[in-house]
Amino acid sequence: MDQEERAAVTFADEVARLRAANVVGESGRLRELFDYLAARGPGSLPASQAEIADTVFGQPDVAGDDATVRVYIHRLRKRLDEHYAGLGIVDGRLTVPAGAYALRFAGAEEEIATTAPARTPRWKDWRVLAPAAALLLALAFLAGHWSTPAAPTPNALWQPFIESDRPLTIVLGDYYIFGEIDELSPENGRLIRDFRVNSPTDLARMQESDPDRYDLAQDMGLNYLPFSVAYALRELMPVLAETRRPVEVIAASQVHADTLRDSDVVYFGLVSGMGMLEDTVFVNSGFRVGETYDELIDGASGKAYVSEEARSLASPVYYRDYGYVSRFRAPGGALVAVVAGARDTGLRGIAHLLAGDLPPQVATLAEGGESFEALFQVTGQQGADLSEQLIEARARR
Repeated sequence: MDQEERAAVTFADEVARLRAANVVGESGRLRELFDYLAARGPGSLPASQAEIADTVFGQPDVAGDDATVRVYIHRLRKRLDEHYAGLGIVDGRLTVPAGAYALRFAGAEEEIATTAPARTPRWKDWRVLAPAAALLLALAFLAGHWSTPAAPTPNALWQPFIESDRPLTIVLGDYYIFGEIDELSPENGRLIRDFRVNSPTDLARMQESDPDRYDLAQDMGLNYLPFSVAYALRELMPVLAETRRPVEVIAASQVHADTLRDSDVVYFGLVSGMGMLEDTVFVNSGFRVGETYDELIDGASGKAYVSEEARSLASPVYYRDYGYVSRFRAPGGALVAVVAGARDTGLRGIAHLLAGDLPPQVATLAEGGESFEALFQVTGQQGADLSEQLIEARARR
């Protein structure tokens, strides 16, 4: 068997293993795209957008650029990257090369075990996480174990946390949910997220001040985390794990006054999920939070940066979301970093940027002092973060 034949066999074996491991699902368009590219073989010419649009998506009349094809290629590439990162595999893996609509086998000299399906990260199982305390710790554990063995070198943003002699607290933006239950028609009950109600104490206060509105409300003991927090943990926990001091993972709803006095703090989550950290983060910021929590407003120019994800997520159109990054020293002495998205696309889009080489403007600020902030625009489509653009980077006031 010559080298080309051996490569084809290895390619086919790995395709079969990924199918058995259900990496791209048992059915659906992502599986169909994977099967189509796999059937073309390891040495075929890359497919064109028109070929994929016609064969996989049933759109024979597509001419020129097709957003659906690009989005699904992006999703397939990320799904493969996440799977192999979870196994710690760098060589000996299938990949979708950047700029090519093809499936290739990288590192054919590596032997890949095919005797049993591999464990695959199942991010879709983490859309609703409760009870919060136990699952926060579980997410932190999984984030560390689903990273590659060689953690990236901490960049200028994170280096002060590695060098600090204070304990580190990772704060994850969570949300309180209460139930609305009619005892006469319990089957019509519903769960509600109300930005005015962030704890059982808040709910009791609203029931007292507005009994007509909250008469049927009940504390269900539920909190949830946005899906994108898992991505932020996976990208950044390996970096922060370089510190040799105690690391605690808590929900934003568990933050108290002593948190910022006793430890350094890193926040991962949405802008709307900061809880009591919000005042600390934005008191000396050049931005302020808009009324809807989907917008950040530049205090100097008055320009509002409004997330479009909520209105556009279900459609194939492009939309803009925003990611906010900051580092500063809090009055109590804590070194604080914030990695936040207006919505999920923004948080996912900036998390991977902050784990590696920082954009030059951000790197210069991070190296030059403790206190700075940056705003990124993240272009998304149907939940996929496609590109990031730095909008503003500056020292905090």
